[in-house]
Amino acid sequence: MLDTISQQLAAYWHNLDETRVLMLWLGGLAVAITALEGIIINRFPRRERYDWAAFWTTIRINGWRLVVEAIPMGAVLGASIPFGMWCYEHRVFDWAQVREMTGGVVLMWVAMFLTTEFFYYWMHRAGHRIRWYWASHQVHHSGNQYNLAAAFRQSITGKISGAFIFFAPQCLLGFPPEMVALSYGLNLVYQFWIHTDLVPKLGWMEGIFNTPSAHRVHHAANVEYLDANYGGTILLFDRLFGTYVPEKDNVPIRYGLVKQVTTYNALWICLFEWANIFKDVGRALKRGHVIDALGYMVMPPGWAPNGQGMTTEGLRAQMKALTGQAAGVPPESLLEGRTPTTEELQAVNVSHAPAR
Repeated sequence: MLDTISQQLAAYWHNLDETRVLMLWLGGLAVAITALEGIIINRFPRRERYDWAAFWTTIRINGWRLVVEAIPMGAVLGASIPFGMWCYEHRVFDWAQVREMTGGVVLMWVAMFLTTEFFYYWMHRAGHRIRWYWASHQVHHSGNQYNLAAAFRQSITGKISGAFIFFAPQCLLGFPPEMVALSYGLNLVYQFWIHTDLVPKLGWMEGIFNTPSAHRVHHAANVEYLDANYGGTILLFDRLFGTYVPEKDNVPIRYGLVKQVTTYNALWICLFEWANIFKDVGRALKRGHVIDALGYMVMPPGWAPNGQGMTTEGLRAQMKALTGQAAGVPPESLLEGRTPTTEELQAVNVSHAPAR
């Protein structure tokens, strides 16, 4: 069995090298299209000027990603791939017989699509609700403008956080690991075009597909929009699990992290949340509070042992107490533990406007 898994791993990494070449070509095309978007945005005088410094920061982040991806496998990814192979070896369903049926190939790919969406939904939700995964995923949300550059502003620490492990059980359902990787890659390719605020709402597609409007909500720092719309290509599982939120009329969206990133240091953007985790965990262990240390890693971002942390739920409660609505962008002073001034509260964007 070990020999079989070793052979499969060798074939997987050979195919992965070919995939990386393709991704480099696609990445170059994406950079060109993204730069074109910046030029177009700056031709509209009433729009906020395109942040070219942030664009080049994203390019540098991807440079660091190339460096990290050159490191063989990595501790957690090195576990998740063999685990996926093991799951496939012990699969509970074999699609070979289905493929021989009339329409069996179509049925297999439909099942592949839906299971990929299902596992992607939970991986993505964990990326927002478990701080260990958020430390990697926050990089994608760190840009303060919503444009195509955000699509490829991705973490360099995915090998450490190990989110790919979410897809290993998919192999248990009879899908080969290389097929799972392809399906996941296509899911991500689809998501490139939705990272823009140039495209308005798309009528009947809203609430069904992941559209630019739905994903604008996902990238918003407004508390009423936090932790919503996790789907990759469709919003089926957001509907099923109660995380779908439509974009509202006349509610300006502030993009980026709730506590905005102001640096253009690519490496620090990738690592600062890890530094915060290690600092919090170290303080807890120094006090002998092992459970608290674990909480700082597996509870939602902003969690604190005393229940006073600035989690999504905590921020909504604070905003409702201050403004009467669990809505708007939290003032900087609130995030720093100070009482917001009247001027700050007046600047909060809140509205009872219906969904558009």
